[in-house]
Amino acid sequence: MAAPIFALVDCDHFYVSCERVFQPRLEARPVVVLSNNDGCIIARSQEAKALGLAMGDPYHLTRETLARHSVDIFSSNYALYGDMSRRVMETLAAQASEVEVYSIDEAFLNLAGLEWRGLTDYASHLQATVRRHTGIPVSIGIGPTKTLAKIANHLAKAHPDAGGVFEIAAVDVDHALAGVEVGDVWGIGRRWAAWLAGQGIHTARDLKHADPKAIRRKMTVVGERIVYELNGRSCLPLELVAPPRKGLTVSRSFGQPLTRLEPITEALLQFVGRAGEKLRRQRLMTEHVMVFVMTNRFSTTRPFYSQSATMRLPYPTDYTPDLLRAAVQLLERIYRPGFHYQKCGVMLMDLSPAAYHRRDLFNTRDQVRQSRLMCALDQLNADHGAHTVHFGNLGGSRPVWAMRQAFRSPRYTTNWKELPVVR
Repeated sequence: MAAPIFALVDCDHFYVSCERVFQPRLEARPVVVLSNNDGCIIARSQEAKALGLAMGDPYHLTRETLARHSVDIFSSNYALYGDMSRRVMETLAAQASEVEVYSIDEAFLNLAGLEWRGLTDYASHLQATVRRHTGIPVSIGIGPTKTLAKIANHLAKAHPDAGGVFEIAAVDVDHALAGVEVGDVWGIGRRWAAWLAGQGIHTARDLKHADPKAIRRKMTVVGERIVYELNGRSCLPLELVAPPRKGLTVSRSFGQPLTRLEPITEALLQFVGRAGEKLRRQRLMTEHVMVFVMTNRFSTTRPFYSQSATMRLPYPTDYTPDLLRAAVQLLERIYRPGFHYQKCGVMLMDLSPAAYHRRDLFNTRDQVRQSRLMCALDQLNADHGAHTVHFGNLGGSRPVWAMRQAFRSPRYTTNWKELPVVR
């Protein structure tokens, strides 16, 4: 069996690139994307980074700088970003036999046994194909392990002359690792980086030549595997099938603080509906529902309150009305008047495959009818847009609890009313 050869494909400035696909005028301009409720900066173009704008900078504190440099500002548009991610991953899946979707903008590929004139040439071909099919630019790092592929991707971005592709085995590996701080190695967080620095280990090369057993005593088997991976010994295979989820959460901050129970309930109903949809899409059922609420923990003028409550369901379910009944009861249990609530959410726990529960002899509900109803609801919303059919009152076209999205671009690829117009 051929040894694996990993490629990490990473979309460049992904959220910004998604906006640029539909607005070419943004190319070479400073662009930032804001978090939920337009709170802080979560994505920046290279030109915005050059202005000194940092990840996490609060929007209200950087507003003057953004205006002075004519920075283009966008609210996060997750419907667009999620759909563009799907298109990128489908393109990669058509080009490689084994693909692990690692995050919304990253995927690992196994290039072993590839019949091509060279790995770097193939990566350049893959890069051009993704750009042609989706408009999204990507950087690709190639290595004999996933950790080295990650580092190669980091080097592809750090060296503009590499053209966005870097094969670490094609250079002196020790020399390449010497230029990578140990804190930038995949799996080494801030705490471990500080401890390693205390041991005289400052770069990826230092860690490569460390004693794996000594590293294991402090950093467990995870640290030992990182050392082996830096030495070219693959310990982390591709996860071609995602591990089953243990929990599923849907929550949002409100566009403004809420004091009354009614609008909080409206928001929670939407979150529960979304959670039920996700459950069915992943063919899962839940046995526990948890609801939580909280006020603004950073407020200096209002008291802080945070509370949650959990309910065990009588049987595993993916039926939204079951989830709604439980969630409303839980919210009424933890709601306290007199507070200014900033956020609420629902968490579904103890998830298990729906196939395990389809023939439950002790469940007297008409499961077939309920399943058909949910399938029809999901299909209508998929065909005609989210919330076309929903449970409860969503609070009008612009509910009081809706997130602030003053700079959101159209949902070009997922909403019929917001399709791009060609003149």
